[in-house]
Amino acid sequence: MDTLADDEYWMRHALILAQRAWDEGEVPVGAVLVQGGKVIGEGWNRPIGQHDPTAHAEMMALRQGGRVLQNYRLLDTTLYITLEPCIMCAGAMVHSRISRLVYGAADAKTGAAGSLVDILRHPGMNHQVAITSGVLAEACSTLLSDFFRMRRQQQKAARAAGNA
Repeated sequence: MDTLADDEYWMRHALILAQRAWDEGEVPVGAVLVQGGKVIGEGWNRPIGQHDPTAHAEMMALRQGGRVLQNYRLLDTTLYITLEPCIMCAGAMVHSRISRLVYGAADAKTGAAGSLVDILRHPGMNHQVAITSGVLAEACSTLLSDFFRMRRQQQKAARAAGNA
């Protein structure tokens, strides 16, 4: 288990969920929580639609996993995310005791798995999470870049229509 082929398989699943976020007008990030080769939680970004700043893809997947396992401790699980997690989500991963994080695109501005800070492997934390980064990074990054390019074009068009 946890081979590159497995990681790519589950990251493709997360990319499908990220596309679902895009389709709902949300930043396209998807997450899949796996235990023993089975999905126990999945999510995609929904803070806008749910009016909830904590409705990040990984938070949704962790919440679902907790309900499935009937436990807040998500032992022996791997979380696959298309984008490096933020500080909030990284903190939830530590508290939930996931074993491993696999992410696609790095986030230099807010990434809490090594880019900006490393919450998941901080020596002061009572639990540390193994990290694999860069799985299908190009596909994950392209999805985000395309989304934000589309958003900028929409904003430009709206400004132009307002000036007409």
